[in-house]
Amino acid sequence: MQQVVLSCRGLWRSLMLLTMVLLVTGCGVNDIPRLDEQVKSAWAQVENQYQRRADLVPNLVETVKGFAEQEQETLTAVVEARSRATSIQIDAESLNDPEKLEQFQQAQGQLTSALSRLMAVSERYPELRSNQNFLALQSQLEGTENRIAVARRDFITAVERYNTEIRTFPGRIWHSLLYSDMPLRENFEATAENADQAPQVEF
Repeated sequence: MQQVVLSCRGLWRSLMLLTMVLLVTGCGVNDIPRLDEQVKSAWAQVENQYQRRADLVPNLVETVKGFAEQEQETLTAVVEARSRATSIQIDAESLNDPEKLEQFQQAQGQLTSALSRLMAVSERYPELRSNQNFLALQSQLEGTENRIAVARRDFITAVERYNTEIRTFPGRIWHSLLYSDMPLRENFEATAENADQAPQVEF
């Protein structure tokens, strides 16, 4: 009889343990790491699109140089801005450093500004504006700028979800118990002058 009672207790404990495991997995304990991974993934897309733009710059500069070599100052500014933009790397673990994120944003903003000036210069050269290579690069650059905007928006959304999760119930509890080493994430902020206005680039 005692053996049957012990067996029932063991079964009861197993059922209780299984119930607790099911409750824990269904109550958000894994949401914080999942959302953190989404932030990292979204940041990788931001970097990917900025790299795509940086890869277009040398071809664009060479094409413009072929038609407007006297615009050396503008061409040099673009090359230098690209160099600065690609020299600042932020991996997913460095995303919590507001200074580094601001430096990254400023460098990318300088490259955007330099490219806008380069496109404005191209207006003075009708033969450049009708060049097929330039038109293709212009189209790729426009598409890349759109992709950058989308990637940044997705990153901002991912950070918002992650930060909201660790600041609200029940995520706040799980954060304090299990994930206290995972701080709030920094997000993009408009740091450029007139950042609330889209750059005016005419082709």
